Amino acid sequence: MTPADTLRVMGIDTSLRSSGIGILDAVGSQMVPVYYGTIRNPPVRSLTQCLVFIQNEIERLITEHAPTAVAIEGIFYAKNVKTMLILAHARGVVLAQCARHAIPVYEYEPRKVKMAVAGYGSAQKEQIQHMVKVLLHLESEPQNDAADALALAITHLHNRTGVAQPTLL
Repeated sequence: MTPADTLRVMGIDTSLRSSGIGILDAVGSQMVPVYYGTIRNPPVRSLTQCLVFIQNEIERLITEHAPTAVAIEGIFYAKNVKTMLILAHARGVVLAQCARHAIPVYEYEPRKVKMAVAGYGSAQKEQIQHMVKVLLHLESEPQNDAADALALAITHLHNRTGVAQPTLL
């Protein structure tokens, strides 16, 4: 459990095959990485098996780390409808687990995340990875999905002052 004055944010970059997870603590203006990694589903798992695995892993992480808020990426436009539906399924599992634990979920547009972390709304994956490493004083750059999840958590912590209101789901 975290001290009363600590805000613990879990960033989740939802995907069916490789969901990024990043958990940060904030005391005042200091951000401390607690955990980051990915939830991986191999291609041999069916859609339903993948969703159950994501659900169980999110449950485990919530129970283990007790976040006070969750930050996720807003739905974006995709040319492939099937890909969007699969992403929506995975996202729904994450939202349901957060709701079960009464954890508020905040949604951020990809451009706002890039702006908050890299200072540039069209930043590339490599730039996000590098800036996450720098901002969190990590020894090495995190994997892409984990970096995106940490970037979501960083964005939420930057926005908690109410200067730029996120969308509360």
